[in-house]
Amino acid sequence: MKPVIGVMPLYDEEKDSIWMVPGYMEGIRRAGGIPLMVPLWCEGEDLGQINDICAGYLFTGGQDVDPHLYGEEPDALCGRINHARDELEKRIFDMAWEKDKAVFGICRGLQVLNVFLGGTLYQDLPSQYAPARDPSTGMVDHHMRAPYDRVCHQVDILRDTPLHRILGRTKLGVNSYHHQGIKALAPGLRVMAAAEDGLVEGVYAPDKRYIQAVQWHPEFMGAGDMDAANIFEGFIKGCV
Repeated sequence: MKPVIGVMPLYDEEKDSIWMVPGYMEGIRRAGGIPLMVPLWCEGEDLGQINDICAGYLFTGGQDVDPHLYGEEPDALCGRINHARDELEKRIFDMAWEKDKAVFGICRGLQVLNVFLGGTLYQDLPSQYAPARDPSTGMVDHHMRAPYDRVCHQVDILRDTPLHRILGRTKLGVNSYHHQGIKALAPGLRVMAAAEDGLVEGVYAPDKRYIQAVQWHPEFMGAGDMDAANIFEGFIKGCV
């Protein structure tokens, strides 16, 4: 039996509709899982049923996380917030954490996992993160322009971490499309990758079977990218 993976929905404010980036679904499918987009509005009992059939969850990119969730007021440069999505993902994460189900986060997914476990975020890297403000540090472009299936900057992968075991390397070229990032790392997480400017780019929960997240976007890299494929395959293996 292939594992069913609950995928967090994306939301379009202008169209008042949920949608999905095909790369998320294809990454799961090619790795041997069955992707299932979770409804944005879902009652408790319905979530329980969804949890019964899902072996793991993919927390996708999207809107900024509500700063109130980590004890701050929204900055003027904080982006759009979707409270329904924050609430849905918190409930699903709590269920997954309790049942020790696999969770993989991408971009916002990394950020929201950090917040749910007690960490904080830079609401806007260009204005709040010191290396991004000081050109003498050698600026890293964290907010690239399309196309997104190309390398934007490098990350250092820490040895003896899950990502190092999956990819077998200590350097990786990644794409990058975000303006927020981890400020204070949550107590339950450990770093497994960092950008050249020191920003956390990959995390995992050492006390759980499989909880991992990356800041970049393997879903945009296409079927021919073996590193992206190995990351998705590692997630699916963590679900079974």
